[in-house]
Parts: sequence; C-alpha cells; structure tokens
Amino acid sequence: IIFSTPFAVISYFLIWFVPDISRGQVMWYLVFYCIFQTLVTCFHVPYSALTMFISREQSERDSATAYRMTVEVLGTVLGTAIQGQIVGKVITPCIESPLFIGNANSSVAMEELNMTHDTGSLTDTRNAYMIAAGVIGGLYVLCAVILSVGVREKRESSELQSDEPVSFFQGLKLVMNHGAYIKLIAGFLFTSLAFMVSAAGLGGRGRGNSSSTAWRRLGDELLSATLTIPLWQWFLTRFGKKTAVYVGISSAIPFLILVAVLDSNLIVTYIVAVAAGISVAAAFLLPWSMLPDVVDDFKLQHPDSHGHEAIFFSFYVFFTKFTSGVSLGISTLSLDFAGYQTRGCSQPSEVHFTLKMLVSAVPVGLILLGLLLFKLYPIDEEKRRKNKKALQDLREESNSSSESDNTELASIV
Repeated sequence: IIFSTPFAVISYFLIWFVPDISRGQVMWYLVFYCIFQTLVTCFHVPYSALTMFISREQSERDSATAYRMTVEVLGTVLGTAIQGQIVGKVITPCIESPLFIGNANSSVAMEELNMTHDTGSLTDTRNAYMIAAGVIGGLYVLCAVILSVGVREKRESSELQSDEPVSFFQGLKLVMNHGAYIKLIAGFLFTSLAFMVSAAGLGGRGRGNSSSTAWRRLGDELLSATLTIPLWQWFLTRFGKKTAVYVGISSAIPFLILVAVLDSNLIVTYIVAVAAGISVAAAFLLPWSMLPDVVDDFKLQHPDSHGHEAIFFSFYVFFTKFTSGVSLGISTLSLDFAGYQTRGCSQPSEVHFTLKMLVSAVPVGLILLGLLLFKLYPIDEEKRRKNKKALQDLREESNSSSESDNTELASIV
C-alpha cells in the first residue's frame, strides 16, 4: 500500500495531463490508465484482505466490513461531488444534429461548430479535470497514510498452526475448486454488473442535459447507498445474510421497471437513483460480508493450507474491476449502435429506448440471474454458526497442543 500510493497518484494525474502532440494521445492515455489501475489493485487487494487480519470473530469482521463499505461508498460520493462540481462548472455547448442544420451544408456546419467550441471549451475542460485530479490525489495520499499508520495486522488471529505453507499455485487451485467461493463470486459478478449497467444508464440519461445533472444523479444514488449500509448491517445480523441478499437486491426491481413504464422525467430518474442506491448498499455490502465466511469454511476443509486470504480477496477485486469495465463497454457500444450523438443537443428515439433498456430490462435480468446463483450458495446462518464453533474448537486444540509442547520442553530443560 505504501509503495503503490505515490505512483498511483502520479499516474492518475498524468491521465488528464495529455501532452499537446498530434499523435500518440490515445497511447498516452491507455498506458497511464493501465498503470493507474494496476497500482490501485496493489492498494485494493491488501486493503480488502486486511479484514481477515484484524480479528477472528465473525461479528467483528462483519462490523469492520460494514464500516469499510460505508466509508468506501462515502469516499466515492466525495470524489463524485468534487469531480462533478469542478468539471460541471465548465459548460460544454451542445451541437445541433445535422438533420436540424440542413442536409446540404451539414458537414460544413458541423465542422464550423466543432472549430468554434473545441478551442476554448477543451482547454477549460482539461484544466478542470487536472484540478479535480490534484484534489482527489491529495485525498488518496491522506487516506493511505491514515491506513498505514492506524491499522496493525494480527496474522495470528486468522492463521492456524500447521506444517509448511502450501505454494501459491497449489493454493490457487484449492481456492478455485471451493464450491461456496465460486457460487458467491458468480452471484456477486452478475448483481454488481446489474447495478453498474444501471448506473451507466442513469448517467447516460443525463447526457442530453448538463453534465452536472448527471453527476448529481449519480451522487444521489451513492449517497443513498452510504446512508443505508448501516440499515443492511442491522438487517443481516437480525435475519441472516442470505435473506438480506434476497430482500436488499430484489428491492430495486420494481423501481427499475418503473423507468421503462413511465415517461422519462427528472423526478422519476431521481427516485430510481435513490431506490437503486438502497439496493446498491446491499449488493456491495453483503457479498463482501459473506466472503470471510467462505474463508472460514475453506480453512475447515483444508486445515493444513493457510495464508490464502489474499487469493480470495484478489478475485473479488478483479471481478469488481471486470464488471466496471464490462458495464462501460455495454453502455458505450449500445449507445453507439443506437446512434448517440456526442455533445448533441437532441438524440434519436433509438437512443432513448436503449437507455431505458440499460436502466431497466438489462439490470433486472442480471439481478434475477445473480439471485438464482446466490440461492445455490451453501453457507446459511446455521452452517455459519457450525463453522464458527468448529474453528474455535480447532484453535483451542491447537493452542492446548502448543502449550503442552512448551511444558514438555521446559521439563526436559
């Protein structure tokens, strides 16, 4: 975490600091974006896996996960607000469609409009993004310092005494053959993809308006998720994690269908954003809260294999990034096929239909598929309590064995 942070901040700033060169701008962006995502992964994997190294009590890990996800979403809200306020102040004029300009001189008119708007607006937009990147980079460094100084690892809390540790590739094979983990990952993949596609669609519904409006809608969804994470934490302790998954994630379906049924307007969009945020809180808190239970189940089945917590968490991080990329790809390609006009003052009817599908039909289908996979997830509350008791017995047996060995050694001396 300490090693990756300064380089991640520099690479993030360089994403927006594109040099004024005629060729190679795309390669510049691609290189530094890939470097930034790699360095963020170097931060995110150990940061997530720390949950297993601060306590061995399931209730304490669940509480730590709830705090972590609350602050993660709150940080996303803060970053969205900063980016939206700084970048939103730069007004990028829309461009009328060639259909409304006139067929004869449409290409000439579009070229003149682009030349008129691009010179000033692109410079202002670039400066605004670099300022936002500097502010967010400063927050990144501050949070990394607080984490590295304030958190202490307690590896003995999660590692049982055993023989020589299993190699990484053997551990990877064991982890990927663990059925509960595969079912949990699959359910997490489809449900998180559903909400990311919906969020991309909600952002797209604001593209015809000002960019600040789109940022505010996304901010409403994230703020709603932040405020309701404690509610879902209470719900899962009261009714169980699988029940909380079904109730929390499925609660978004009626509101997503509402988008497709009703005509698009500002009030409906904001209501859907807030309702989606409530389900987003459940979709991202609960699978992360269920992951330590899978690790405990794995330890009971493989007591001689330890130190694989990072493998479990790294694939979770990978699928988070994977779903983010897939959702952006689905949104961008769908709008492109529908004829979306960049910076257009108006959009074809096909674009509005595509946005409805992205916000409603596609997420609903993915949510239903994800819930089906969660149904196959084998660790319910009864199984979780049995695993907790078995791990406690195993630790007590290991500790008593260690104490007897020390006593015997002392008597010999």
